Amino acid sequence: MPAIRRLSDSPYRWDIIEAPLSAVANQEKLLPPEFISADGFGVTEAALRYLAPLIAGGAFPPFKNGLPDYVRLQNVVTPKKVARKFVV
Repeated sequence: MPAIRRLSDSPYRWDIIEAPLSAVANQEKLLPPEFISADGFGVTEAALRYLAPLIAGGAFPPFKNGLPDYVRLQNVVTPKKVARKFVV
């Protein structure tokens, strides 16, 4: 299966490699202990360096009266183009 491999932090670069499914399926990946602060309630600078490229630049929706202002779809049904019944 495809997997992302981090090549460098600065500049942030990555590529896609092949990972055997048997090596990654049903496996638990824990946060490295060096990413958790000594008191257990925060993250370390190492964690911030690792996570920053993954969380930077999020595209947030516009807000109206404190709620996300999403686009409303018109949900118009497309007219049929085939007169006869189609069976697969």
